[in-house]
Amino acid sequence: MAVVDAARAGGEEGVENAPETAALKNSPRPRRWLWPVGYLAVTASSPLAIGLWFQTGGAAVSLLLPLVTVFALLPILDHWIGEDERNLSDDLLAAISKDRFYAHAIYGVIPFGYGAFIAAMAFVMLAGAPLWAEILFVIGTGVLSGQMITIGHELGHKPDPKDRLMAKVALGAVGYGHFSAEHNLGHHKNVATPEDCASGRLGESVYAFATREMPGALKGAWAIERRRLERKGLPVWSRHNEILQADAMTLVVALVLIVVFGIGVVPFILLHHAVAWFALTLVNYIEHYGLARRRLDTGRYEPCATRHSWNANFVLSNIAQFHLQRHSDHHTHPARPYQALRSYDGLPTLPAGYPGCMVMALLPPLWFRVMDPKVVDWAGGSLEGANLHAPARRRLEQRFMH
Repeated sequence: MAVVDAARAGGEEGVENAPETAALKNSPRPRRWLWPVGYLAVTASSPLAIGLWFQTGGAAVSLLLPLVTVFALLPILDHWIGEDERNLSDDLLAAISKDRFYAHAIYGVIPFGYGAFIAAMAFVMLAGAPLWAEILFVIGTGVLSGQMITIGHELGHKPDPKDRLMAKVALGAVGYGHFSAEHNLGHHKNVATPEDCASGRLGESVYAFATREMPGALKGAWAIERRRLERKGLPVWSRHNEILQADAMTLVVALVLIVVFGIGVVPFILLHHAVAWFALTLVNYIEHYGLARRRLDTGRYEPCATRHSWNANFVLSNIAQFHLQRHSDHHTHPARPYQALRSYDGLPTLPAGYPGCMVMALLPPLWFRVMDPKVVDWAGGSLEGANLHAPARRRLEQRFMH
């Protein structure tokens, strides 16, 4: 509960300092069933690939479907379907914010995420596909399984004990049990500052970012959980440790898979989980790339406002990711449920939804070419106003300060 309260308090403070206004235009109807259906449709590309393998008599190319879905099909459909900046009316927002259907919809897709992972492990151990195809298939499934962390993110912000329990279950699917502690009490506190391991810096590639974000998140989470337990007089290595609670689910599933399929399944499990972690790292990198909060005369940073997160209103990827791309509103209202997140005028705006941005981020020269001018423009033409990657300063000065 302390995690949720602290995150909510930090976010609400920033609302008073945000000059943006919600774009209310024509209020759309709630999407309701599209949220779980969108998630399931995308995640289904992994079991569908298995079906195509058998249907085609073992065509290895069919196993590329998850990767094609995320990195080709979704970006194309995102741009074809387009964006929707509209917000629900205040009355409707208030009503759906209290509607437990939306939490239950997320609960309902969690078993499917586990099922897709287990089916993938069974396939690579039994089907006899070429090793290269198995590896690419597991990588694609791992990218899709990164969505389980998105679900854990949404539920981990909520005060309801059932939501927090289900967040642990979701995170347990990919061994990322430390996410909630670091995200809520680390990232939300330090976002868009040099102190935050999960905020990408201007001129920093996603690969350089990963070398500090992935270990930094793990280290930060354990430090936070240790302090929480010590305040309660409880040992760190105990059943009260919420990181261990989630990771225990990961271990149980892995042990069952090892018993059923043998020790040979372990490399595939590790690859799947590592890719899911990196998929989160990609998203973290995109969400705040180069954006910085000003340090005040007091030595503290200005409160987080909507301008400190990149926003995207692409319909398809927002539905598939439970509105995660309306990230500006999330960081000013961390406890606001996904179905009620709003868009605002004047936000830093991504050129594509997360799937398209992930493709760009994986190709640093392309990412820098597209995003660096946006960051410099956001910072008023000055590198000093951005969250700058120090080793890239000279290159950036040559490009923008001539």
